[in-house]
Amino acid sequence: MINSPFRSPVARWLRFPSIAIAIGWMAIAHEAIADDNTPPEGFVALFNGKDLAGWKGLVGSPKSRAEMSRDELAAAQEKADAQMRKHWKVVDGALEFDGKGDSLCTAKDYGDFEMWVDWKITPKGDSGIYLRGSPQVQIWDTENEAGRNHGNDRGSGALWNNKKNARFPLVKADKPVGQWNTFYIKMVGERVTVKLNGKLVTDDVVMENYWEPDQPIYATGQIELQNHGNTLWFKNIYIRQL
Repeated sequence: MINSPFRSPVARWLRFPSIAIAIGWMAIAHEAIADDNTPPEGFVALFNGKDLAGWKGLVGSPKSRAEMSRDELAAAQEKADAQMRKHWKVVDGALEFDGKGDSLCTAKDYGDFEMWVDWKITPKGDSGIYLRGSPQVQIWDTENEAGRNHGNDRGSGALWNNKKNARFPLVKADKPVGQWNTFYIKMVGERVTVKLNGKLVTDDVVMENYWEPDQPIYATGQIELQNHGNTLWFKNIYIRQL
């Protein structure tokens, strides 16, 4: 065999099987990291994996914001954004919340859409995804004994704040606390469908208006990652408007 001076260093190392295997695993790991926060075709990333661009702090509710003047809302938003930056940060390509402060909100409003989001909680964790500024696609620790009276043992992914329509998931599909879970959420009109880790948990259910119960859900609104007083992580947040 002719030894070429142009032979790559990696090619030389590949003559040793154990090193070749190690290099292979490193390549796989690098590819997995690179794929995070990269949207599938037709979707856009709400989170870029680097900073808080495209996000803002929480100001009141849809109802209270609508009642503010433009100047009042701008002043409140500036204060909320400063608060948000104290408690939400990016760590290893994921949004990390320290359990203090308020929810994190998209800078834009959305009407009909489908979205993906990965989430992870700690023991006794509780959170949710607000749609059009309204609660919520429920997230919680299904093994937390303190939540039994609220139905946490039935699983995440349902519209828990509903009163008249279904509020618990069809099946329990949560992974153990500390592992990443994946939501697929579709909202058209007032109806919501949710899959958790590939399993259908909410099937075309009407989402009620928590803030104004006598009114249908708002036609548009921001998406919120809910604060509920515990550490949370989110990544791979993609959306496609319908």
